[in-house]
Amino acid sequence: FYSVYKGGANTWSFGGEYLQTYKPYGAKGRIPVAQFTGEVGYNLHLLSDYSQTFHLYGGVSALGGYETVNWGKQLLPDGSIIQAEDAFIYGGAVTLSADIYLSDHVALGAHIKERFVFGNDTGHFLFAYGLHLKYQF
Repeated sequence: FYSVYKGGANTWSFGGEYLQTYKPYGAKGRIPVAQFTGEVGYNLHLLSDYSQTFHLYGGVSALGGYETVNWGKQLLPDGSIIQAEDAFIYGGAVTLSADIYLSDHVALGAHIKERFVFGNDTGHFLFAYGLHLKYQF
């Protein structure tokens, strides 16, 4: 992701994301569902400590992209056919993220995100979390 800082430490963010989840199938089977999305969002600076080494952000974003179910293969090994099809998707997300600055230019962070995705057959709400490393020029 690429972020642009605005007044009050708020940011605009632009980027792409790959998310792979698995839908359960049968006793031990799983069907992969992959999403490739582009995202534009605004992050509001919520809190920071006195030394400015810790920052907490809340954000909203719009997203759009493509979802593939079982990498486009509708026939499963047991002969079943997947009814869900690959699709163009759109939606939004809400995010809560925290950054801890290790130096003037490097920050380590964590985020949680709830994505609201429409246009697909596999579900509309996806929870994601992760770690990130930021470098500021």
